[in-house]
Amino acid sequence: MEPAPHEKGLALDVSSPVRRPPAVSGETSPDEGVLEDLTSIDKKAVEQLTEGLISHYLPDLERSKEALQELTQNQVVLLDTLEQEISKFRECSAILDINALLSEAKHYHNKLVNVRKEMMSLHEKTSKLKKRALKLQQKRQKDDLEREQQRERELEREKQLIAKPAKRT
Repeated sequence: MEPAPHEKGLALDVSSPVRRPPAVSGETSPDEGVLEDLTSIDKKAVEQLTEGLISHYLPDLERSKEALQELTQNQVVLLDTLEQEISKFRECSAILDINALLSEAKHYHNKLVNVRKEMMSLHEKTSKLKKRALKLQQKRQKDDLEREQQRERELEREKQLIAKPAKRT
């Protein structure tokens, strides 16, 4: 029994086959009557069934659509946040690299200062050694000169001490 069109949902039972009297040997195919029954369903019933189906599933679909939109927005926010965090990590890494470079530069600056002090100390020592060597050389020359002069005086004195034969007149 088919429900009336004014009843709720306007359900149409198309699952049960249409009962026809057995075909007599002179009739056409048994599917011919089904086609006529389907075309006899009026358009208003189809529209009402469509509206019923849509009204049944539309709220769930709308909620699903809103949930998907919210998830999409949350994903965008999460991606932006993740990108910012990655950027922060990159900055931290760059800062660590800069700190390492500055530390290394300070280390080499200290080495340079120490080398410069050592060079100045060596320069002062070599200057003192040169002055000392010059003084020693001058003293040695003076001592050599004094010895030479002393020897000449001794030779002169020896010459004077050597007896000279008197001249005969």
